[in-house]
Amino acid sequence: MKKRWIALGLVMVMAGTLAAGCGSGEGETAGSTPGTTALEEGGSDELYVYNWGEYIDEDVIAQFEEETGIRVIYDLFETNEEMYPIIESGSIAYDVVCPSDYMIQRMLENDLLAEIDFSHVPNVSQIDPAYMDMSKAFDPDNRYSVPYCWGTVGILYNTKRLEELGVEPPTKWADLWDERLSGEILMQDSVRDAFMVALKKNGFSMNSTDEGELQQAKEDLISQKPLVQAYVIDQVRDKMIGGEAAVGVIYSGEMLYVQGEVENLGLDYELEYVLPEEGTNLWLDSWVIPKNAKNKENAEKWIDFLCRPEIAKLNFEYITYPTPNKGAFDLLDDDMKNNKTVFPDIDTLQNSEVFSYLGYDVDSLYNDFWKEVKSK
Repeated sequence: MKKRWIALGLVMVMAGTLAAGCGSGEGETAGSTPGTTALEEGGSDELYVYNWGEYIDEDVIAQFEEETGIRVIYDLFETNEEMYPIIESGSIAYDVVCPSDYMIQRMLENDLLAEIDFSHVPNVSQIDPAYMDMSKAFDPDNRYSVPYCWGTVGILYNTKRLEELGVEPPTKWADLWDERLSGEILMQDSVRDAFMVALKKNGFSMNSTDEGELQQAKEDLISQKPLVQAYVIDQVRDKMIGGEAAVGVIYSGEMLYVQGEVENLGLDYELEYVLPEEGTNLWLDSWVIPKNAKNKENAEKWIDFLCRPEIAKLNFEYITYPTPNKGAFDLLDDDMKNNKTVFPDIDTLQNSEVFSYLGYDVDSLYNDFWKEVKSK
């Protein structure tokens, strides 16, 4: 899902590989011995992290390394579907990974995750109980995951361009089938996100397993395709800022960046975000530890460190995706707390759902139908 550039991964892999345990050992990490590095405790001095692109503040990584003496080797993935086979194959033993809700469920069902020792993660108490409850949809006993970021999927639109086209601002997913928007629509290049749009448009669950409903969604996506300028992932944000399209399906966490760029560039149009009335995807990305992790305690130190309110706040200010950390939220100014685009009230998100893993057979059906859409 959702993040920005790949170059960071190469930089962080190099930095993690070349670092020589630069920590002074003077800081304290909850769950570790104060004043000691990982090596002094008799453990490993490495941590292999697998995360989305630009989904963490580089300063946070540096602080973690300095405080713990643990070298972070950092790799990136662009989609859950890209990440999963790497973890399943065990070809690289990552210590901590940040998948999305439905993919965590799939990993659990296939026995790929280790149970977290929460005695090493006392700062999990900073996670708002609402998000721990939300996690139960894919981690029923809250034993394998810790929420990191959450958000919604909606429609970003260019007010000026729509006015020029004589089109009213969108209010529902069905508006993305308006023929006046030919060549002006950016769709997510992701099977579940694309089908979510079409399924919700028709009043179906985005977790539908009904072949007839999926067939209808497939046909709708095929009929929409002549209107679509491009299927993209990270590029939605930049194309919309550049005035290249009128509307785009986007993740809510991009809004602070988008709004800031529009202001900084002095653009003569506004980019607005709307949650379609048919309902949408309410998503949650969480940290998990693969079962074959070689540095599990270091992974738990990492998760605990990221749960500190001041660290979570620093991270939020960099990546701009909503934080589930109540301590960090309390540190924000009132304007940010009241920004309903970034922090919508969960209980007001009618007809919204969390993605579920639907099993191998249904997953294959989605993928086959998606291939048909893309091949037309």
